[in-house]
Amino acid sequence: MRRASALPKPPAGQALAETHVWLTLRTLLPYLWRYRLRVVAAISCLVAAKVANVGVPMIFKEMIDGLSGSQQLLALPILLLVLYGLLRFSTSLFTELREILFARVTQRAVRQVSLEVFRHLHALSLRFHLERQTGGVSRDIERGSRSISSLISYTLYSILPTLVEIGLVLAILFVKYDAGYVIITLVSLISYVVFTIKVSNWRIDIRRAVNENDSAANTKAVDSLLNYETVKYFNNEAWEARRYDEQLLKWEDAATRSQTTLAFLNLGQAAIIALGVTAMMWRAASGVVAGEMTIGDLVLVNAFLIQLYIPLNFLGIVYREIRQALTDIERMFNLLKENREIADAPDARELPAGPLQVNFDAVDFSYEPDRQILKNLNFAIAPGKTVAVVGHSGAGKSTLSRLLYRFYDVSGGAIRINGHDLRSLKQASLRAAIGIVPQDTVLFNDSIFYNINYGRPEASRDEVFAAARAAQLHDFIESLPQKYETRVGERGLKLSGGEKQRVAIARALLKNPPILIFDEATSALDSATERAIQTQLEQVAVGHTTLIIAHRLSTVMNADEILVMGDGRIVERGNHAALLAANGSYARMWTLQQQEASEHERTTLES
Repeated sequence: MRRASALPKPPAGQALAETHVWLTLRTLLPYLWRYRLRVVAAISCLVAAKVANVGVPMIFKEMIDGLSGSQQLLALPILLLVLYGLLRFSTSLFTELREILFARVTQRAVRQVSLEVFRHLHALSLRFHLERQTGGVSRDIERGSRSISSLISYTLYSILPTLVEIGLVLAILFVKYDAGYVIITLVSLISYVVFTIKVSNWRIDIRRAVNENDSAANTKAVDSLLNYETVKYFNNEAWEARRYDEQLLKWEDAATRSQTTLAFLNLGQAAIIALGVTAMMWRAASGVVAGEMTIGDLVLVNAFLIQLYIPLNFLGIVYREIRQALTDIERMFNLLKENREIADAPDARELPAGPLQVNFDAVDFSYEPDRQILKNLNFAIAPGKTVAVVGHSGAGKSTLSRLLYRFYDVSGGAIRINGHDLRSLKQASLRAAIGIVPQDTVLFNDSIFYNINYGRPEASRDEVFAAARAAQLHDFIESLPQKYETRVGERGLKLSGGEKQRVAIARALLKNPPILIFDEATSALDSATERAIQTQLEQVAVGHTTLIIAHRLSTVMNADEILVMGDGRIVERGNHAALLAANGSYARMWTLQQQEASEHERTTLES
């Protein structure tokens, strides 16, 4: 296998672009600011905890000095011991209060952002979802949601406490001793922060490469597993494993470089801390030798250094995690920036109730500018009538249902319902008025009951059973060990094509909308079941405005009007008898299909 090319080494000192930090933070801030009172209370507890934490070494200093003087006390003052214990307890008390106050804020922010991204993805056009890669998008949402919690936690529980403690310690060192201690501390802190930022910024592209390759590998894995049967049909397990491993190899190279540069960062941070601690202790020890400081002062300075550098050492890890979290959150927020190709107009109105007429008025449409699918299409479906559209594959039949649902907008002309252009209607009310049985039925990985009930979630169990009976599905379901609670598997793969299609028919019947679309609704059924369901569909269509898209002409014989499409245009129109009498395209298709049906029946009898 050819090894993946090495990742380019990012230039030293490369800064993260402003949009990666400030715009991401500005996008996140409103979700937190909704709970400003809790945030302020949590920060107050944070400050109180750090004041108590800084007070502990000062009380300890007094105790040391009391024991090490020439007149050693026989017993420590009770007040100092009580105060020491109270400060120790207060540190934990205010820390836990901060956790209690802020827990709801963090989880609610994660929930609201995740929900908003989820809703936005459902609001995007069909074009986006046909082009997207499910594995990569799901991984971006997962990492982004997790990173919001990490970012908030690291900021409130690590960075802010450390900054507050640094401020308090520097103030005490300046007031009690001299500026030399403050200068050494500041130089150490600034050196540490600058080194951490420079190296972490240098590493950010490597981290991004890890994430990109991780998402790409996950996308390949999900795509391959979703198409498990196809992989087996063509005996391509080794091919799929090789494609997956090629992406994992790129991830391995990026992850290895990320780990080795992390080791360099850790060593540099440790060196800066060691130099700072040595300089501070040397100055404090010199003060004790010179009689300018007590043993208690030496202990106090040492305790302050420990309190500063231990969290500061962790702060380096936190900074790296925050940069990673910002990168992950940015990827998730980028999904929110995806343009909604199909959006409700500001003055969009509800679709009026009552019988509905559908009109295609001079409709042109193309998925791509250089490939026109529909050309000057004109037809109407009167209320309560059935219009069938037939034609060879690629004629543009299934595009009609996508346009009627407004998954895409027409390139020219207009589609109207009761005279209202679809673009002037609210999408929710439009789609509530349409029910469809698609050619390719994809089911949720849940129970049969859930998948039928999905057509109208508020429907009763009896209504679900009635829809299943109408779709000739009830007896089959009752024969299963778990009956309606039988799980259908990923995309319904545990059911046959005909069983899936009958679930889709039951789902549409349960919805019972004024407009029905049957897009090759019986294409996966055997002849006997097709005839039974066809009769039921014709009964259901009575009183509904119905569009039937079909290849098998026997399913559209009773339609009020049949449209024959070719090359995006209507080439013939009329009822079944009139089209046969015209002896055109429809008549030729009918003759050919009748011959195929006779041949199939003869072959079946002989076998």
